[in-house]
Amino acid sequence: MDIFDDIYGLYDKRREVEQGGGDDRIDKQHEKGKLTARERIDLLLDKGTFVELNPFIEHRCNDFGLQGKKAPGEGVVTGYGKVNGRPVYLFAQDFTVFGGALGEMHAQKIANVMDLAAKNGAPFIGLNDSGGARIQEGVLSLDGYGHIFYRNSIYSGVIPQISVIMGPCAGGAVYSPAITDFVFMVEKTSQMFITGPKVIETVTGEKISSEDLGGAKVHSSISGNAHFTAESEEEVLKEVRKLISYLPQNNEEKAPIIDNDEDDYRPDLTEVVPVDGLRPYDVRNVIREVVDKDSFMEVQEDFAKNIVIGFARVKGEVVGLICNQPKVMAGGLDINSSDKLSRFIRFCDSFNIPLITFEDVTGFFPGIKQEHGGIIRHGAKILYAYSEATVPKLTVITRKAYGGAYVALNSKSIGADLVFAWPNAEIAVMGPQGAANIIFAKEIAESDNPEQTRQEKIEEYREKFANPYVAAAGGMVDDVIDPRETRIKIIQGLEMLRNKKEDRPKKKHGNIPL
Repeated sequence: MDIFDDIYGLYDKRREVEQGGGDDRIDKQHEKGKLTARERIDLLLDKGTFVELNPFIEHRCNDFGLQGKKAPGEGVVTGYGKVNGRPVYLFAQDFTVFGGALGEMHAQKIANVMDLAAKNGAPFIGLNDSGGARIQEGVLSLDGYGHIFYRNSIYSGVIPQISVIMGPCAGGAVYSPAITDFVFMVEKTSQMFITGPKVIETVTGEKISSEDLGGAKVHSSISGNAHFTAESEEEVLKEVRKLISYLPQNNEEKAPIIDNDEDDYRPDLTEVVPVDGLRPYDVRNVIREVVDKDSFMEVQEDFAKNIVIGFARVKGEVVGLICNQPKVMAGGLDINSSDKLSRFIRFCDSFNIPLITFEDVTGFFPGIKQEHGGIIRHGAKILYAYSEATVPKLTVITRKAYGGAYVALNSKSIGADLVFAWPNAEIAVMGPQGAANIIFAKEIAESDNPEQTRQEKIEEYREKFANPYVAAAGGMVDDVIDPRETRIKIIQGLEMLRNKKEDRPKKKHGNIPL
């Protein structure tokens, strides 16, 4: 027998695996506006870098009509390649094979490549497109999910983990993306839910479509389960590549630094923030004036809009930004924004990304709904996350910093390395208006001109207690700075803190107020 017969046989088998469920099912995938698993991999990775693993694994189930039925590649493509020249590991579920349903060997393929990613210290990306557990394999499918969830959890904070939802993701399958660091969704073609519309209608009588129940818009704006969305698969994969460019390979490295020679003096900053504390503005305009041009990548843009978070570069160095948004709820903190920013802080701290906080906060948002919803517990997450973080931490108070929210948003008392304040900043237990009404209530009431007296007392309180020099005198503000020099001060601070080392007491782990 000629060796070439075996070689030709190898290529025949490989072609069979690469065809997945066959031409008809591939055509149906395309008709839905969806790409195949391999087409997605080709778009995500640098050209010609993909190396496939375990292509010939087969299921071992002989029950419920699966005996003799082939599932090329076991309904999932796994392997490794490069994004922007740096290694990544990944899986892509193949909907053309058993609807991408997860069985025992399908899960084993994913677990194997996850272990390789962790051993080699490289990001792990999951391209999800699956009908859920392979029912014919029963509890073996559920056990397979468990192996994946366990690795998601154990490797959290060790390597970046990214989930891309590119079709259905239902039942137990949704928990893996929920544990990973970032979730991407494609508008109109991807959905996530624990129980589908039919089950909900049967149990509760509620009628809803798959899209309205768990589509990209729902998870990006209401539930907060998705961090990024895009209109097409091509676009979403392009965004994944962009995100990877901001991240280190693992928790022992730092993100790559890019050369930047922009002017650091930014005169327009004096025009961006109104001096009047009651006038709203878009904090993104502040961000754009401070970070490198076109470098800001916002995270969870449509969820909890009163806080703006995201990655950017400052003089080429990657930073994580946490910023109050005064044009939404006056920048006040509520339950959702507390969760949003706390988890982002913990991600950045896990992967050695410095944190910069732009603060303009009136306080925690008042209301019965917030109190009954647990704002105390959720707000405590912010304090916990900042206190626990050991990366460089800088704060810039642009306007207001009142009450417990001032303390929570990276104050010196909970571990900020540097706190800067603009000269118009107000730092106090509460706003001058409210404070004056309480402290000077009797004098205002007994005055011949109560309104005039009230205004005088407001200014008196502002001058004595609320200006940044009072906080600076107490060491709570490191410097009062010219707004136009904000970028310069941040660059200097990042350079000074580049070799920062800070340890916490030895322990198994803390108990964050979840």
